[in-house]
Amino acid sequence: MTRLIVAAGGGGDAVAAAMLAAALYGDETRAAVILTYAWDRLLVDPVPGPRSPSDFTGLEPLTRSVWSVPPEAHPIAPAGSTLPRLAAELPHTFALINPYNGVEGLVRQLEELVSHLEPTSIDLLDVGGDILARGNEPTLKSPLADALTLAACCQVNAPIRLLVAGPGLDGELPVNEVLSVLGPLVHTFTEKDVEPVSAILEWHPSEATGMLAATARGVRGICEVRDAGLPISLTNDSPTAHEVDLETALRRNELAGAILSTTTLTEAETHSREVCGYSEIDYERNKAAQLEDQLAEELEPGIVLSQLDKFEDEARSRGITHTTFRRLTEALNLPGSQRETLRTLLMETTPEQYAAPLWDLTATDPGTSSP
Repeated sequence: MTRLIVAAGGGGDAVAAAMLAAALYGDETRAAVILTYAWDRLLVDPVPGPRSPSDFTGLEPLTRSVWSVPPEAHPIAPAGSTLPRLAAELPHTFALINPYNGVEGLVRQLEELVSHLEPTSIDLLDVGGDILARGNEPTLKSPLADALTLAACCQVNAPIRLLVAGPGLDGELPVNEVLSVLGPLVHTFTEKDVEPVSAILEWHPSEATGMLAATARGVRGICEVRDAGLPISLTNDSPTAHEVDLETALRRNELAGAILSTTTLTEAETHSREVCGYSEIDYERNKAAQLEDQLAEELEPGIVLSQLDKFEDEARSRGITHTTFRRLTEALNLPGSQRETLRTLLMETTPEQYAAPLWDLTATDPGTSSP
């Protein structure tokens, strides 16, 4: 019995797919096939855009157009990817989405997988809900990956269920807007559901899936994320997963509708600039160029902890209760390569502030108790 889960945006969606597989199908099957991008953004991969099969060594063929990423696979430098490590630490098969042949290529990959696997079910999973974006929302930052998978899934001759987990946790759409489109509740994640990926969340940089896991463990409050310091509310709605009608999502998502017949990623990017006013890969290109000039100096604990105290005081004054290690790294003007070093320092200094996998700003504040 095979379950196929398509991680709509790659990255953290692939980790959330493992949570979903355990929560919904754990008693039926130990492992699922998770179809996902190798698109870990610049915190892990200094090369802008998603990776293709030619960016790896050691991939294994699943079908003519689909390759799996085993633990022995390696991204070819300077590219980076979390997928080989995910494959090593989780029982699932991670199959690589290759978007470079546009939506038509994605449809072909999906149809080959469906024919080869004959899966019992197919879920398209998005954490946060930006797959429901129209394209003109001012808070929308990364619509392309989700639009590609949505456009492809809508054209596959097989029943596919669209699930949105952690409504609003990606900060791309107002949470009330996401909630207004959601259909039936499929699952509310619990601490037990997080157990299969708890070790993954100790190192994986995904903010949205990290918050999904934290709220499943009971964390509530306001979490600050990204380089811009976006505040995300952690509520009782946060650890839920809902079904959404696939055709409704396609009608809403103007970018997905525009790229249905694309045959290259370049074409899809062009449509993104037309519909949304930008391409997220352009943003990555620009940021990568800036990061090249950022020197990876040795972290000075005394200076960093002093800067952290100031940041925490200011964040608490804004009503922030939690933050992510990615946000801390950016706020302290450290290169992404020092994220783990910073995390180790903070865990050694004030471990009581760790609300896995978030950083609790209220734990050492005498005027506030942790939610």
